Amino acid sequence: MKTLVVLACVLISVYAAEKYNSKYDNFDVETLISNERLLKSYINCFLDKGRCTAEGTDFKKALPEAIETTCGKCTEKQKLNIRKVIKAIQQKYPAQWEELVKKNDPSGKHRANFDKFIQGS
Repeated sequence: MKTLVVLACVLISVYAAEKYNSKYDNFDVETLISNERLLKSYINCFLDKGRCTAEGTDFKKALPEAIETTCGKCTEKQKLNIRKVIKAIQQKYPAQWEELVKKNDPSGKHRANFDKFIQGS
């Protein structure tokens, strides 16, 4: 019985480790996408053209892997938030979106799958 409990704990911790930290699940995306100055500062952070907030630094670190895995480690809430933010960047700042794609997926190998993911909801 103890072995079963230990095994269950290990499986739970492995599964939890396969997802991004949920501390930003309640990040105020609506404020970000409705405030052009704030959105632009996040874009500049992601492009190494401006200073980053603590959140921006964390998002920037996760962005290449999120693109590569089509947000495979994202929670459902993070997927929703990422779709909203990326769509806002694509609509308001298409040139900067292209820069972000080139920076984080220089070969373009993951572009089609990530675009499908973004349009998915």
